[in-house]
Amino acid sequence: MTEQSQRLSPDDARILALESATLTGHTLKLMILEPGSPVDLEALRKRVSERLVDQPRARERVATAADDGTSIDPRWVPAEQFDIADHVRRHSGTECATRADLRRAVSALMSQHLPRDRPLWTLDLIGPLADGTEAIAARMHHAMVDGIAGMRFLDAILFDPHDVPMHAVGTRATSIRSTGGDEWLRMPGAAWRELAHPGGRSPFDKPITVARDLAFVSTPLDELKAIGASRPAHATVNDVLLAVVAGGLHRWLGSRHRARYVRAQVPVSLHHRDEDAADSGNHDSFINVDLPLSEPDPLRRLDHISSQTRTEKQLDDASLLYDLFHALGRVAPADELVHRIAGSPREFSVAISNVPGPRVPVAVAGRRIDELFTSSEPATHHALRISAISNATAVGIGFCTDPTALPGISDLADDAGAAYAELRTAALSR
Repeated sequence: MTEQSQRLSPDDARILALESATLTGHTLKLMILEPGSPVDLEALRKRVSERLVDQPRARERVATAADDGTSIDPRWVPAEQFDIADHVRRHSGTECATRADLRRAVSALMSQHLPRDRPLWTLDLIGPLADGTEAIAARMHHAMVDGIAGMRFLDAILFDPHDVPMHAVGTRATSIRSTGGDEWLRMPGAAWRELAHPGGRSPFDKPITVARDLAFVSTPLDELKAIGASRPAHATVNDVLLAVVAGGLHRWLGSRHRARYVRAQVPVSLHHRDEDAADSGNHDSFINVDLPLSEPDPLRRLDHISSQTRTEKQLDDASLLYDLFHALGRVAPADELVHRIAGSPREFSVAISNVPGPRVPVAVAGRRIDELFTSSEPATHHALRISAISNATAVGIGFCTDPTALPGISDLADDAGAAYAELRTAALSR
């Protein structure tokens, strides 16, 4: 093992260990470029290669064995046989001419593991489609980046230079370290609020295979903000997104699931404003939010969600849970128990993330990114995963499932779009 190796952080190592025959461990960012001349693959490879110098993980692989074959804690080591052609490539397979073809192509990519003997990222160029658009599907392993770090990585290696940096942080709570050191007294309250109320059987508590099916819907960012601003207590964009998803699930599940609520686990980024922009890895926590499926009024649904998240942010639950989990991580039995509880399908049914993307229009190879979507994979006992990402003027919502467990994911995307239209009309037509 070389002196250049570096041990994965506990968070990153835990995520790596979740990978299995049915779990690939990566996230996917889908960028749809405006119509134009086909992207020159060799020129793109050259540009990306030149920009890897400040991204150490881009040329490193994960090693889990020493030179003599003995097992070691996972470490980042240089990838001696690095070839940019393995990572920036044109998608091979059947012809891709329509959006339905594109969905099938990225669904197939989502089901394929990233080779462990190479750095854990790829850029697949897909198309051109019949309408002149072209797509890039970026896959990055979650052991390498979380949502915020993943967007920083793409900004550094792929996007054309622009004057506005990525968001410094995502949705995050105020650091508990500025509250006077009473966090140990407040941790039990956070654990009780977030983890001590197991619900009934989740509609998504099903076994999964490695098969994946993806669907997407886009919503205007300015309208999401206007909907939130229209409420008496001013809901956030993330609250509005959760309300849209709740409305979509209400329509999609219908009579199949008659519970009043579905609990969503909402990741919260704890990246700091003053950290290195090239910093990768995972630094996030979560809050749990009950989505009211039985509430027919879209505005009351939004207000209920907004009230919950406001309380959890004011009490700083995400930061408190992060510190609690890391403190318990020093004791193996307690660490295993608390993660088993937190990940139980009785604790939450579906994970719903929201990552801030570019604040201004950005381009790749001179072509503007018209649409941006993100997708994260489902998990054992959590057969549905929902992810959102902003892109200058829009927010793209991605739905990912195993079609053998939950068929018809495109219908859920359509239902979320209908729920958004219903909420917009109710909020903005007054």
